[in-house]
Amino acid sequence: LASDASAEGTYARSGVEIIKPENRPMHRIPRARVFAEAGVGHAHAEFSVFEAEAKGPNACASAEASAVGVRAMARAEIASASAIAGPVDVTLGLGLDTGASVGLDGVEVKFLGTGFKYGPKTSLSFLGSEVSCSVL
Repeated sequence: LASDASAEGTYARSGVEIIKPENRPMHRIPRARVFAEAGVGHAHAEFSVFEAEAKGPNACASAEASAVGVRAMARAEIASASAIAGPVDVTLGLGLDTGASVGLDGVEVKFLGTGFKYGPKTSLSFLGSEVSCSVL
């Protein structure tokens, strides 16, 4: 069983990525992405089908495009904690995500942290807290 854990203090990253296809679900189509993010405090741990993550104040923006979809999202977050157990994903926090996506993986719309995603991974969000479940 694979496990991994990481933690970092202050961070800032930005870049442009051309993501090549991989032979695994949801990663077979090449795409391009541009992003910028900065924050204070980020911890992540995973073991088997379980994951946990905690974030301090952070902000990010990204845009992504492929032959089968587009996505643009901006986020400002005070703090959050999330957990994944198999197909269920829960995030508790205070954040203001704003953006949209449309493609083979569904449709997503968020405004000031409140919105939904409908597709193989369906979710509902309210002011940065979110509950989602993978159908496939």
